[in-house]
Amino acid sequence: MSTRTYRDSDLVDFAIVGSGAAGGVIARELAQAGHSVVLFERGPRHTPGSFEHDELKYYFLDGLTNSARTTPQSFRADPAVDAQPITSGLLPAWYAQTVGGSTTHFTANFWRFREIDFRERSVLGPIAGTAFADWPISYAELEPYYTKVDWEIGVSGLAGACPDDPPRSKPYPMPPLPVKSSGVLLERGARKLGLHPFPAPMAIASVPYRNRGGCIHCGFCIGFGCEATAKSSTLYTVIPEAEATGRCEVRAHSYVFRVPTNDAGRVTGVHYFDAERRERFQKARAVVLSANGAETARLLLASESARFPNGLANSSGCVGKHLMFNSYSQVEAEFEHELNEYKSVQVTRIVHDFYDSDPKRGHYGGGGIDGRIGPIPIVWALERPPGEPRWGQAYKDRLKAFRRTMMSTQHGTSLPLETNSVSLDPHLKDAWGQPCIRVTYRDHPDDLANARFLQARADEILQAAGARRTLRFPVIPATNAPHLLGTCRMGNDPATSVVDRHHRSHDVRNLFICDGSSFVTSGRGQPTMTIQALAFRAGEHIARFARANDI
Repeated sequence: MSTRTYRDSDLVDFAIVGSGAAGGVIARELAQAGHSVVLFERGPRHTPGSFEHDELKYYFLDGLTNSARTTPQSFRADPAVDAQPITSGLLPAWYAQTVGGSTTHFTANFWRFREIDFRERSVLGPIAGTAFADWPISYAELEPYYTKVDWEIGVSGLAGACPDDPPRSKPYPMPPLPVKSSGVLLERGARKLGLHPFPAPMAIASVPYRNRGGCIHCGFCIGFGCEATAKSSTLYTVIPEAEATGRCEVRAHSYVFRVPTNDAGRVTGVHYFDAERRERFQKARAVVLSANGAETARLLLASESARFPNGLANSSGCVGKHLMFNSYSQVEAEFEHELNEYKSVQVTRIVHDFYDSDPKRGHYGGGGIDGRIGPIPIVWALERPPGEPRWGQAYKDRLKAFRRTMMSTQHGTSLPLETNSVSLDPHLKDAWGQPCIRVTYRDHPDDLANARFLQARADEILQAAGARRTLRFPVIPATNAPHLLGTCRMGNDPATSVVDRHHRSHDVRNLFICDGSSFVTSGRGQPTMTIQALAFRAGEHIARFARANDI
């Protein structure tokens, strides 16, 4: 728990909003550099013993995530129509609200971007109707920080196992997790087709690591917190190290709703609601927003003023725009023998042979294919593909197939469109009286084509592995996602981006933004490792600016 408590009237060096993948890392980097830090988290702080194997609580009752009951959102596919309020069920932009953020409940797939991800626009050229662009940094610049994620956060994997892996300066610190039935079958089918499956890099400790336990293979990873501390969440890794400096306070149950500026156009701290919903203000020399690609954009837009009438740091008009979800598809496969996929981690083998975009496919996009358990039993039973029985004896017979079934999930690219956005709903308010998030999203046709392409390749792999039958889930336009990317994009030109290559906002020198919102392109469906590599890099640069009195 926190070893330091600051008063609101104390002028701390940094107020950091969001304790997830980026915020936790930056808090540690700045605290270890000697700065006073308050790390704000809207949700509670859990301990390992407080996590439960409760499918109903975590999947249906928002046990770890934002809730439509208190923070509804609205959605529309067309910016010309009114958005429809979402006041129950799954929200368009959904994410964890707890110390550790979505690193608490994520699957823990940890793929690096490749060199091509940072320079696709130069290689492929423009794509009409999109804001397709190169990043202002390269893979080579980010590689040392990817390695820092491997070793400081803790990633299990096998370096060099994928023939197309990007260059790396060190191997993984831990061996891969044990292969599961789904991994064996994915590998078998892929090799029959001449493909190159390899052990999945996972942010889960395969062996005890840095005072954390190794995986106990309980099967409750995706959507659940890890009571064994094996999942490499910021809750267990960098946040305790930040607190150990005696300079970082983690302030849970604290909802930051506005970032004000002074007459000089500098931020002065953050307005927030505490656990009793009392309005408070924390003074700070600088502010770092790491609240995720939806909440960061919402907070900037809600922080408008006479000086920033269109939202804080939004002179470009790009805040909230270019939202990318990552494309997604699934294939279910039933085999003759029991697989018992409900045990252990989600993913142990992946295929990246279709990672790069290929003009021969007739569309932009690429991605990865994995083998996994898929949904937990309740969700598996409820979410059946069209045409599958949903009641009676035939339905019961299908339920019996659960132990013989695996899933392949395909993760792909999403193109940045200006019309895909996070904005403030003009009518809908949350339980604190603040404007709610309005999501506008329609997949680019290439995103859907790429999802169908990867799905077809996965189907071929599973059939080659000997599946008795395969079922493709329909590829339909996205209406929600956990990957929230691109809404405060990084760039050298203040007219077309929100932050510079060091994550400093172009408009406000003491405001920094680092999370999925900084992304220029979407990558291939697993953004968290890149978010954390960017955060280690950002923390280093922000600390350097502070030493030079350049904040």
